[in-house]
Amino acid sequence: MRLNEIRDNPGARKEGRRLGRGIGSGKGKTSGKGHKGQKARAGIAIKGFEGGQMPLHRRLPKRGFKNPFRKLYAIVNLRRLQAAIEAGKLDPAKTIGMAQLVAAGLVRDKAERVRLLADGELKSRVEIAVTRASAAAVAAVEQAGGKVAQSDPAPAAEAS
Repeated sequence: MRLNEIRDNPGARKEGRRLGRGIGSGKGKTSGKGHKGQKARAGIAIKGFEGGQMPLHRRLPKRGFKNPFRKLYAIVNLRRLQAAIEAGKLDPAKTIGMAQLVAAGLVRDKAERVRLLADGELKSRVEIAVTRASAAAVAAVEQAGGKVAQSDPAPAAEAS
């Protein structure tokens, strides 16, 4: 076999439809674009343009407010905490903090605050250090024989 003998497999390349090649082709004359107008021309496609009328996205009012100082919390449920302990990703004998939660894949790196919620049940005795915890989550951890330490992150991290 030589380079000049190499061919595509049959049916591997499909030829495009030849537009404007007579009425018998089915795509003759206007080539499927209708008659005149902006959409029949080449190179013009303005999204949201309504012929000079004020576009819909500018006629409707803006809604809502996004607080730039909001505090985002990564949520950790007791069910996921117990599953990570059973999978061997967390050691219940040591205090579980932010670094351990990130290493176990329960929290992303970017989360500065962690909130512990009481969805599911905890069987293991653990000591966990989080930013916030619901009263039910604290009660569930203490019922299993563990402790919850709650603390706010450093004020410098809050400003950014």
